[in-house]
Amino acid sequence: MKPNIRALAIFSSIAAVLIFTVVLAAEVTGPPATDLKLAPDLSFSDDSSDNFPIEGKNLSDGSIANDQATVIFFGTANCWNTAREAERLVRLYPQYKDKIRFVVVDLRSPSRAQRPLIVRYYHGYIPTIAVIDSAGNVLYDRAGETASERGDTSNLQKLLDSAR
Repeated sequence: MKPNIRALAIFSSIAAVLIFTVVLAAEVTGPPATDLKLAPDLSFSDDSSDNFPIEGKNLSDGSIANDQATVIFFGTANCWNTAREAERLVRLYPQYKDKIRFVVVDLRSPSRAQRPLIVRYYHGYIPTIAVIDSAGNVLYDRAGETASERGDTSNLQKLLDSAR
């Protein structure tokens, strides 16, 4: 009996996709970003800050929680709008760290696990915030700051409250 070359090629392609999906899923699942704090020497009035504005542990995480809300922050260094929004997020982090999963994406060096999030939730402008509730519904997915004044966390806080 001759092997069907076309069938073998299709089977090989399907197997490769399944293996890639399993590997990617295994890499995506991990501990959430923790111990979030502002990077040193940030500017909140110009684009001179060379540091990504948020520091912490597990910043390569790219998973959305199945059992709790998730907030995804997209930004880069050298953007005072990103720094201002990062300041809001970091200020609220202690209040929500046990209730909401935080994912922080540095668009200049995203982890492999974060790339699907960029495709799905990032729309080309920074900063971008996406808020997903515990049922997986997208409650907010927009670019720009959540407030017009530095230090004003009220709008972001309402978003986080609505996600829990």
